[in-house]
Amino acid sequence: MTTLSKHTRQPIVSVLGHVDHGKTSLLDFIRGSTVAAREAGAITQHIGATEVPIDAIYSMCGHLLGGKKFSVPGLLFIDTPGHHAFTTLRTRGGSLADLAILVVDIKEGFRPQTYESITILRQYKTPFIVAANKIDAINGWQRSDDIAMNRIQNQRPMTKTLFETKLFELIGTIYDKGFESDLYFNIKDFRKSIPIMPVSAKTGEGVPELLMVLVGLAQRFLEEKLTSETGAGKGTVLEVKEDVGLGTTVDAIIYSGILKKEDTIIFGTRNEPLVTKIKALLKPKPMDEIRDPREQFESVKEVHAACGIKISAPNLDLVVPGAPLRVVHGDKAELIQEIKSQSQVNIELDKDGLFIKADTIGSLEALVKESQEHGINIRKVEIGNISRRDIMETSALNNPLERIIFAFNVKILPEAKEELLNTEVTVFNEDVIYTIIENYDVWLVRKKEELEKKRREDYTHPGMVKFLPEYVFRISHPAVIGVRVLGGRIKVDMRLIDQDGKTVGHIKGMQLENKAISEALQGAEVAISIEGVTVGRQIKGGDILFTDLPESDAKKLKLMDVLNEDEKDVLNKIIDIKRKTNKFWGM
Repeated sequence: MTTLSKHTRQPIVSVLGHVDHGKTSLLDFIRGSTVAAREAGAITQHIGATEVPIDAIYSMCGHLLGGKKFSVPGLLFIDTPGHHAFTTLRTRGGSLADLAILVVDIKEGFRPQTYESITILRQYKTPFIVAANKIDAINGWQRSDDIAMNRIQNQRPMTKTLFETKLFELIGTIYDKGFESDLYFNIKDFRKSIPIMPVSAKTGEGVPELLMVLVGLAQRFLEEKLTSETGAGKGTVLEVKEDVGLGTTVDAIIYSGILKKEDTIIFGTRNEPLVTKIKALLKPKPMDEIRDPREQFESVKEVHAACGIKISAPNLDLVVPGAPLRVVHGDKAELIQEIKSQSQVNIELDKDGLFIKADTIGSLEALVKESQEHGINIRKVEIGNISRRDIMETSALNNPLERIIFAFNVKILPEAKEELLNTEVTVFNEDVIYTIIENYDVWLVRKKEELEKKRREDYTHPGMVKFLPEYVFRISHPAVIGVRVLGGRIKVDMRLIDQDGKTVGHIKGMQLENKAISEALQGAEVAISIEGVTVGRQIKGGDILFTDLPESDAKKLKLMDVLNEDEKDVLNKIIDIKRKTNKFWGM
């Protein structure tokens, strides 16, 4: 048995937060500043990740560290901002990120993607810090390179008050999501409280402190977790994409071991694991040389954890984002089984419910968890774009409330769009889980009302009206009178009976404030035209009239839960009238 040597790898740091709150700007500033600190070691950007070496952090943090040295070799920032990358990077059902930065615009506070991000961080139990960004946008804020405590203290009173107001709002929102938090310099136990770092990604203010806290947390709490074997490489697929001249390639994060050109590797796919051989390991040139994204990639012979890398190999179009990758060593069959089990989506499904599609295993799990916590039943889940088959299958469901597809960050294929036009399937396609569920809630209320209305319309409904004697507009052909709806509802074309059960014509038309209407509910006063009666003969002022129900409808209405209490009372009165001539009517 081979003994594997071990070394401390750099922690993987994911950046999450709402759109426009400064995730990319923060990484851009870190990259730019580190490149400027050339003597401290140039920054390297691999695919999907940015490596910041420890020497560059020493240079940026300067006196903040007080000469302290760390065993971690640096920080690896996941360079695809947002929770999308966070949920994609997973291993054994947990997050691959060792740490996370939740970026919040201090003036705007929490927004939909912020709430979603903190929920996902809690789900994966990932330690995180909050970067309270855009402090430079606070009215009257004066930039300073001093430490945060002094920077805040030295602001003008009004500016300091504005900052503190926004800070307390932020602390309150974080508390509502289940976490204690405070400015980092007030925290005594970082295991119990979330540190808040006031920063400006625009000016760089506070960024050195943010890096200092990240490295400090990694050193103090994650040292054991950051021990990486130098044996066969292990990683997770971040993206699968088409590259000009290379065909389908995989962007991956290697979190343990070594990956070498010519290695045989196994990828997780939607079906059976893919065994393939690496043709090329590719990475862009160091950041200080990248001035044009069209620059060619540099081919390397091997990479060590933790890093981001582009892999070229045959048949990669079968691979799914979020799937594991392993270098083949020892028992290939055992490894294939391990990959298969990790690539499968282990979600408890319901017999009935809606269909969920997502772009990666991680985002699928996140959407399912949020949906289930919301009390939504899930019938089926899949990774990938929405196909025509998906639409047809969903369309065939009996329950109209289940003809739903939740689609997270995927495309509706052209033939599926075409099929969608001819069905009653509703697709909620968003890149924010929070928005999908919010939109679904609005739709569900509206759809239930629509179905209820349709269900009620399938039967003649009970109604009771009083003939208002002061409103006789026409005596006959047809009679036009004013009535008040005492209970239930009346509709055009309904027949009317009197209290003895005699037919007194049918409602030909109805008006309210000189406008034609088709239905009037309890409490309404409307003019109705009745064909087949003459005022003063069959009907007279003050009469109480009822809608004439078919006996079959009366029986169904008694059994079905479609009437409110008021309508049930009217139905019982009609049944009593009918039983004057047929004592078994409606039974």
